[in-house]
Amino acid sequence: MKNYLGLAALTSVLVALPGMAGAADYHHVHLAAPNVAEAVQWYMTNMGCTAMNRPDACQIGTTQLIFANRKPDAGSQGSGVDHIGFSFPDLAAKMRAFEAAGVKIVTPMRDAPGLFKLGFIEDPWGTRIEVVEDPEYLGFHHIHLRSADPDAALKWYQNVFGGETDSLKKRINGLRYGKVWLLIARVDEGQKLAATQGRSIDHLGFAFADLDAAAAEIKKKGVAFQTEPRPFTNAAGQNMKISFVVGPDDVRIEVVQPKA
Repeated sequence: MKNYLGLAALTSVLVALPGMAGAADYHHVHLAAPNVAEAVQWYMTNMGCTAMNRPDACQIGTTQLIFANRKPDAGSQGSGVDHIGFSFPDLAAKMRAFEAAGVKIVTPMRDAPGLFKLGFIEDPWGTRIEVVEDPEYLGFHHIHLRSADPDAALKWYQNVFGGETDSLKKRINGLRYGKVWLLIARVDEGQKLAATQGRSIDHLGFAFADLDAAAAEIKKKGVAFQTEPRPFTNAAGQNMKISFVVGPDDVRIEVVQPKA
């Protein structure tokens, strides 16, 4: 699926969206689970999310986790969105709590010199989750993508959605949207990444205050919309506008205006 501007044309562009649309805010991760209520409760119990005024979502900081009521085709690993990350003040205690709760621990906690303590778990529906101890950025910490060309992909995201160029602990280059990091690692040689649509992490979500203005600017950058901006009423009865594009490595992205 090639609905985005050739990455080679973007490698020299390192600017946020100009004009009235401005830079985006990171808004949500859209996951899939066959029992939405169970999924919402799992993330509230284990990841520190809080309830929202809609039955299909929970929130941590400024980021929403929204669930589609279906069984995912596959987990997140192997797609362009490898995992999401959460930060806790005492990771050793949190790992003990995960173990007691029966959470699947993929990689035990270890100390990454120059970074922080980290480990990996998996939710019951196949989403890979990195858990870290980063006191500077607690809560929803990062989205970690995979790409055959991480530098070009990172430039694509900044060109389309803005974001502040930064370096996590001066070790990992990425973009920062408030306190949420977007990081991109190189895919293993010869590995073909699957499209995110249909998997446990179906898509990412960015928000603009004026979606129509943002869409016009995005189109000027050569990015085609999979779904054009349209009115939408969410599960809480809130009127908003939504649209979809497909980014590098077949990552599906929802672009929203939270209040229409």
